Amino acid sequence: MKIKNWIYLFYTTLLLGGMVGVFTGVIIEREQYINFLREGLALDILFSVFWLFGISLIFSLISQMGFFAYLTVHRFGLGMFGALWNPVQWLLIAVVYFDLIWLRYINFAEGEGILPYILTASFLLVVGLVVAYVKSKATNKGAFVPTLFFIVVVTTLEWFPVLRINDAKYLWLMLLPLLACNIWQVLILHRLTGTTK
Repeated sequence: MKIKNWIYLFYTTLLLGGMVGVFTGVIIEREQYINFLREGLALDILFSVFWLFGISLIFSLISQMGFFAYLTVHRFGLGMFGALWNPVQWLLIAVVYFDLIWLRYINFAEGEGILPYILTASFLLVVGLVVAYVKSKATNKGAFVPTLFFIVVVTTLEWFPVLRINDAKYLWLMLLPLLACNIWQVLILHRLTGTTK
């Protein structure tokens, strides 16, 4: 990848993460922003949006580190496992999906059912499947499993700091910018490197 393409990827991913984070935060805290508007507290709105943008930039940087780490791990995986690398990735996807449900449920559920944990993990899996399908159509069938692995497993690893807290507000505030950045990076990479179908 050329330096100008890497710079483009860096700044567009950064900006995308910041914007998605602001949008997510405003939606999550919409009542607070409505109150700010009613009371004419424009400065509070500005500071709050600035804070959301700043923290989302951090999430974007985490996403970018995860992306380049995965590109390295993927090459090592191909070298070490060869043709078995795809089955290994499928196994890891299944383990992470199961753990995202079960471990969170046994650690955090307080009289609630397992359904919310299934829905959260399934949301990530479905997004991963859709993105992997789009990527494989744009490049080749061999891109499906690596893309799914990246979206499910790597996003979960990047998301881990808030998974430990289990605060619904922060779960979504971090997940959506991470997902947006990861999806953008994986779908734009083949265009930047000239490896389109």
